[in-house]
Amino acid sequence: MHPEVEPLISRTDIYYTVRRIAQKITDKHQGHKIVLLSVLKGAFVFLADLAREINLPDIEIDFLSVSSYGDGHQSSGKVKIIQDTTIDFKGKHVIIVEDIIDTGNTLSELLKIFEKRNPASLEICALLDKWEARKVEIKIDYVGRKVPLEFLVGYGLDYAQKYRNLPFIGILDPSIYSKE
Repeated sequence: MHPEVEPLISRTDIYYTVRRIAQKITDKHQGHKIVLLSVLKGAFVFLADLAREINLPDIEIDFLSVSSYGDGHQSSGKVKIIQDTTIDFKGKHVIIVEDIIDTGNTLSELLKIFEKRNPASLEICALLDKWEARKVEIKIDYVGRKVPLEFLVGYGLDYAQKYRNLPFIGILDPSIYSKE
């Protein structure tokens, strides 16, 4: 269907990865009020699956929209908050839910902002860790999988707003974005 995308992580592997992460969150946060804060747009698919697998009674969900890529395939290095969260973090256990962490620049900036809002705890949950691209040291509390230094699409990840709907994660053929 998409010959330009080489499958890397299957739908089944994603399912079991999400369940494993959700169980860790459930185990750690018994008795806590938690906030799952999804970084849009890429993490919305992961957040939906993750929230359904977390077995806790008191979960709030909100969204944050930031941009560091625009429509390109490389981060610009500048983080712009497009839509801020509406939830008061004071005294709550906040988990920032990301689809993929590469340079760490975006999360580093978000952590600085959110630490000033006095959460009981502030954690990071990422489905994918592209650790070879890291420019800023980031502690990821819950990580699904380490992935290679490739441009990935599917399961919420996109290239110029395309491929988010793929049920798997794959490597996009560089010929698609090399014309930039």
